[in-house]
Amino acid sequence: MEMQQFSRRQINRSLAFGAVALGAALTPLTTRADGVIVVEPPECQTGACPGPIRIGDQLTVKSHRVDVKVANQVATTTIDQVFFNQNDWVAEGTYIFPIPDEATVSKFTMIVDGQAIEATVLTAEEAAAIYDQIVRSMRDPALLQYVGQGAIQASVFPIPPGESREVKISYEQVLTAEMGMVRYVYPLNTEQFSAQPLEQVSVRVEVTSADPIRAIYSPTHQVAITQDSETHFVAGWEASNIWPTDDFALIYTVATDQIGANLLSYVDPVSSEGFFMLLAAPGIGTNQAVVAKDVIIVLDTSGSMDGEKIVQAKQAVGYVLNHLNAEDRFAVIEFSTGVRFYDQQLRSAAEASVAAGWVETLPATGGTDINGALLEAMKMADRERPTYVIFLTDGLPTEGEVDSTVILSNVGTASPGNVRLFSFGVGDDVDTFLLDSLVQQENGVSSYVRPGERIDEEVSLFYAKVGSPVLTDLQLAFEAVNVQELYPNPLPDLYAGSQLVLVGAYAAGGPTRVTLSGMVNGKATSYVYEGQALTTAPGGPNDFLPRLWATRKIGYLLTQIRLHGENPELIQAVVDLSVRYGIVTPYTSYLITEDDILTQGGRDRVAAEEAAAPAGDVSGDEAVSKADAQGNMSGANQAAPTAEPSQYGGGNAIKVVGSRTYVQQNGVWIDTAFDPSTMTTTKITFLSDDYFAFLKAHPELAGALALGDKVIVAVGNQFYEIVP
Repeated sequence: MEMQQFSRRQINRSLAFGAVALGAALTPLTTRADGVIVVEPPECQTGACPGPIRIGDQLTVKSHRVDVKVANQVATTTIDQVFFNQNDWVAEGTYIFPIPDEATVSKFTMIVDGQAIEATVLTAEEAAAIYDQIVRSMRDPALLQYVGQGAIQASVFPIPPGESREVKISYEQVLTAEMGMVRYVYPLNTEQFSAQPLEQVSVRVEVTSADPIRAIYSPTHQVAITQDSETHFVAGWEASNIWPTDDFALIYTVATDQIGANLLSYVDPVSSEGFFMLLAAPGIGTNQAVVAKDVIIVLDTSGSMDGEKIVQAKQAVGYVLNHLNAEDRFAVIEFSTGVRFYDQQLRSAAEASVAAGWVETLPATGGTDINGALLEAMKMADRERPTYVIFLTDGLPTEGEVDSTVILSNVGTASPGNVRLFSFGVGDDVDTFLLDSLVQQENGVSSYVRPGERIDEEVSLFYAKVGSPVLTDLQLAFEAVNVQELYPNPLPDLYAGSQLVLVGAYAAGGPTRVTLSGMVNGKATSYVYEGQALTTAPGGPNDFLPRLWATRKIGYLLTQIRLHGENPELIQAVVDLSVRYGIVTPYTSYLITEDDILTQGGRDRVAAEEAAAPAGDVSGDEAVSKADAQGNMSGANQAAPTAEPSQYGGGNAIKVVGSRTYVQQNGVWIDTAFDPSTMTTTKITFLSDDYFAFLKAHPELAGALALGDKVIVAVGNQFYEIVP
């Protein structure tokens, strides 16, 4: 191996970031693709191969359906795949399915077009020999991502041109529980192993547990969850016409405590930075203590709300009023040119239906006195009870006080500390600066109902989540460890049937005791979780955490910049995080055109240019889109996706492998921690003995090496360059 100075002329330094792929999988050395058929075209079978053969060019995976049933931590996975031969020759070869970690194959079956066929179960060592052989002969490193896994192997049935074959597999595995946390991972990444996108893909997981289930979370996919009891739930995800780029991961926690809490943590092997997630969730049982609250609805009835807007807004208010808890109180304030009340006192939930009828009679006419309406709401707030202000408006302030800065100051002065303000901006004419500043000041959340979306649906979905608080004014304490930069910031209240997903960073881990405290009906209450720990070992099963943390931090920083001005330090932090983690936001999407973004000098220049750029509008389509996107990032439960180059008019591709991000420049996949202007690489020839020795010494890099035959990877603070 030879040391060299990496030449900037060797790479095309334009970098594309954006919004397509999801976070990485959970388990170390988890397979990065599902069952695959390795086929050699006829010309290669005669020894006349023209060059490297991409496995993914040979067949198309038409559909991929996964059904999982977990009973008391024993998971039975049933897979149905359909392979299509789009070539003009008969496809034959080898079918390989990677065996997930800790899966047993005692009940393994494989059926092709309704007929059971014989297959062989390979150990990790036996499978590795086959992977090496295929990689060497086809000069396609894609199978290297299987390194460290056992496999199921079968001879491939002939698939005539233009025909399909259906493959069904079933296997069992025992899911272990660690501190009450259970994880299931299915290898779903088919990107490199299908010539065309999948027409249909779906995963359904049904779980039955002996112990009460608390949190249910997927770090990789936006799953739909139905939980009909404390011991049973179904989670599902489906899509069409896509290339899945990430394995499917699902975590659920079990606990007998009223509020269950669990820690996940990860230390980046290269930077040694620590990242963690706290999952906290109350039970859903009828014996769950629910905090009595006050709900003050502030409804815009100005002339611009006339028509479908006011009809839907009334339905949304009716939904909230009809779903109050018995001990709740409410008020309804409607405003246009002036301010009017259903009643100037908070009323019992027993009167909600009468108030809903009053709301139905309200006309839409006049201007928009936001200041007056919110000040009246703050006057009505009872300092002794949690108070939720639900604010619906479709416009800018036009009556009374119209200066947004003054309105913010007025509301802040009048507001008691127990108020949570939740705003719903309807349409594109709202003042995003005012709404986002209000919710940040009053510890709430802003939502934007775009043209074509339904107000009543947005509000009812929101209220279904927050209608039953069980712990308010949350605080967290970690003993004996140093945690920092926690998001969301500030902490939200905890609601029945919902969960808190908190992410943060730490410099030094170790054993810890976590205390979650807050208020329950005016009484201070604490929950203590013993035996928790933040890992000190590099690598491990939670490599999605750095990008999730970076996603939320970027969302938070962008909101601060938008609301408080162009702070150069915050902009620099956003740019650095964007490059490192491959995350693009509306604020930084132009980075795709930059030719030196991997260098610190290039990033400094971009940050300086952005700091000097004029501030954008506070209303209109672009302003609302930006506010909505940043709000989604700051509360995201999955890491921000990366962009296809076509989204921004060209540029190079981005791949996320574990916690590392790679950009392809001039055919070279480069770890974004590499600065070509100041750093050197050690060259290793692709498919040489040194190459396979390097892979054996660093199996954690298998996924990165599978990207291609030209890759720059990091081992600690050293960089290695794979060359043809």
